Amino acid sequence: MPLTGIQIYKLLPQTNCKDCGYPTCLAFAMKLAAKQAELSACPHVTETSKAQLAESAAPPMRLVTLKGRGAEVKVGNETVLFRHDKTFYNQPGFFMLVKDAESAGEIQAKVAQAEAYKVSYVGKELALDGYAIESVSGSPEAFAAAVQTVRQASKRPLILISRSAAVLAAGLKHLPGECPLLYAAGADNWEALADLAKQHPAALAVTGDSLEALADLTQKIKGRGVEDMVLDLGGEKMGAWLTRATQLRRLALKKNFRPLGYPLIAFPGKGRDAAGETMLAAQAIDKYAGFIVLEHFAPASLYPLLVLRQNIYTDPQKPIQMQPGLYPINDPRPDDPVLVTTNFSITYFSVANEVEGSGNRAWLLVCDSEGMSVLTAWAAGKFDADRIAKIIKETGISEKVTRKRLVLPGHVAVLSGDVEDKLPGWEIRVGPREAVDIPSYMKQALGNPA
Repeated sequence: MPLTGIQIYKLLPQTNCKDCGYPTCLAFAMKLAAKQAELSACPHVTETSKAQLAESAAPPMRLVTLKGRGAEVKVGNETVLFRHDKTFYNQPGFFMLVKDAESAGEIQAKVAQAEAYKVSYVGKELALDGYAIESVSGSPEAFAAAVQTVRQASKRPLILISRSAAVLAAGLKHLPGECPLLYAAGADNWEALADLAKQHPAALAVTGDSLEALADLTQKIKGRGVEDMVLDLGGEKMGAWLTRATQLRRLALKKNFRPLGYPLIAFPGKGRDAAGETMLAAQAIDKYAGFIVLEHFAPASLYPLLVLRQNIYTDPQKPIQMQPGLYPINDPRPDDPVLVTTNFSITYFSVANEVEGSGNRAWLLVCDSEGMSVLTAWAAGKFDADRIAKIIKETGISEKVTRKRLVLPGHVAVLSGDVEDKLPGWEIRVGPREAVDIPSYMKQALGNPA
């Protein structure tokens, strides 16, 4: 049984040192009991207490890591049901499905296409995370050949799909030092697959007809020595999958029911076209898949799924930020203007895209505003003349331009006087309020032809 907050408190140093980030040891104990803090935050807890607190301190969702050759995917370890309660940390991994019945050339072409797919979103590179290799032939040799072909084309983590321990073992021979996911152990084969997962070692996916069956199997497999498991809820109907996924998540997080405290795997493409797969994959991102295996490679559908994942697994209490600094756009010359803005990512990309898309040249100066937008940062005292003068000095932009023209965002025109005082020798201009008006402003007011 999990310990209560008071029981945990009795095992803590009770010094109220605040090193854990909480005002008192009791407050920290209550957070531990609620699965909203980690024991490692306390540097003074004794080894004896650590052992006693291990179960209560462990996150209710187990962390499972799949490793390839130089790449890995981590899922699980979540402590809250809703991202606004705290945040989600380990975003689900997208895996592209290939089958051993396909020729080596077909597999190579599919993997090469997926490997080449990379998109940039708010300064982050989004891509697929790995590959799932399914045995449809039932042949250990054919499966091993498919694993070899994929591994030669990619270093990303793998999911090996077969109900046969012999087939999976043939694939594992080509993955020394890696940690793939073996799919899947059920009531009829769990012993053989558990032994194989422990021997390699590898994570093991578990299937069952109900949550009760899954809980029974995970306890048996854990008793066999396998700790890292992933659960398959089965079913092809969206409503049924959503219901079971939500029930499992609540049991694990709210009731601390350890037998179901494992990440989920979803196969949204079963029996669906690309549009249906995309729809169910979006649901799986929301509630609450750890691994998502896609059958269709469709960049037009994959991009919104990657963006959705990125948005959900971004800390809602921390704005997405750009690195402060100087960003040249369209190879600017020394007489081109210097535009200044904040390091809120959406603000940065709104300005940068308008300038770049219009063909104008400019130096974009990004101030550290702690991730706030222009008006918010100005109101909070995070975007002012001092910060602008500081970033100009740090970037050395004064030595890069011959005509010192600095353009302020129109919403903070009130700063122009203070900036002139801080930057003697600079010509201070006030630009438009909206990024969409920047191209016409640069052409008319600055004489910067596109």
